[in-house]
Amino acid sequence: MAQRVNQDGTKAAVSSFGRAVLAVLVCIFFVSGCGYRFSPGGDWIDSGIRTIFVDNIVNSTSEPFVEVYIRNGFEEQFRKSPRFRLAGSRETADAILKGSISALSSTYVAYDRYDKATESRAVMVLDLVFEERGTSRKLWSVANFTGNEGYRVDQANPSVTAMNKQAALQKLSSDMAEKAYRNLMSGF
Repeated sequence: MAQRVNQDGTKAAVSSFGRAVLAVLVCIFFVSGCGYRFSPGGDWIDSGIRTIFVDNIVNSTSEPFVEVYIRNGFEEQFRKSPRFRLAGSRETADAILKGSISALSSTYVAYDRYDKATESRAVMVLDLVFEERGTSRKLWSVANFTGNEGYRVDQANPSVTAMNKQAALQKLSSDMAEKAYRNLMSGF
């Protein structure tokens, strides 16, 4: 432990912990003032783009309805957006979000003491493009955008497992749409 001398000449102990806390606070102060910030409002997108159409998502997998879950997730994100409005058709939109589900798989990730699966994980891969309608100019895109969600497996009741999987796919779709929307709005 280091010592410091007070103004009255007495010595006082200075802990390493106190110096570490002070160093962290100074770093936070300088980093927060560096000017770096996210642009979650979509400021980088041309202000003339106000209406968005979420096109049908291409489902290249054998899992039914998952493209509907993804599209619904994106429509919900744009519906909540103060920056954009949803367009009723491609023709009335300023920009179009389109994409495809390139892969969807499920693998067992947990087992009981009898080596029977108790949990599975769904992994989905999307390719997305956000483009200006009139010019087809690509404004933003992402390939191999991946997300995953776990769900319980009930070996004794396959219909419960199927319901759990559908609920997991719906949550995964919503979560991926939210994350992709945030990336789009931030320009990442």
